[in-house]
Amino acid sequence: MKTVLFFLIPLAIVALLLMPLVPVYKGVRTGKKARNSIIFNLCAFFGLCLVSFIVPVGQLVAWAAPDAAAAVVSMGEGLGYLAAALVTGLSCIAAGIAVAASAPAAIGACSEDPKTFGKSIVFVGLGEGIGIYGLLISFMIINSL
Repeated sequence: MKTVLFFLIPLAIVALLLMPLVPVYKGVRTGKKARNSIIFNLCAFFGLCLVSFIVPVGQLVAWAAPDAAAAVVSMGEGLGYLAAALVTGLSCIAAGIAVAASAPAAIGACSEDPKTFGKSIVFVGLGEGIGIYGLLISFMIINSL
C-alpha cells in the first residue's frame, strides 16, 4: 500500500503541475477556449493545493528513508531558507521587469542609430544585474545557515 502511494501521489502532483501546459500546447489564445483554459489552470492550481494539504510530503520522505525523518530543521533555518527563496524570486521578478522595459527601448534606439548599441546595452545589463545580486544574497543567506 505504501509503495503504491509512494508512486501515485508524486505522479498526481506532476500531472497537476503539467496541466496548465495543455492549453498552451493546443495554442489557445482568445475566445471561449481561452476562458476555459483559465478555468483549467485554476482547477489545476487548486487541485495541487488540495493534494499538498491532504498528503504531507514529509510523510512520503519518512516512508522513503526513515532515518531522514529524524533530521529536524529548526525554525530559524526554515525562515532562512524562506528568506533565500524570497530574495531570489523577488529579485528575478524585478530583473524581468527592468529588462522588459529597457530591452525594447535599446532595440528601438539601435534600429535608429547603430552607434547607440554600446550605450543602450548597458541599461539592459543593469537590469539583469538585479537578478544576479539577489542570487548572490541568497547564497550568502544559505551559507550562513
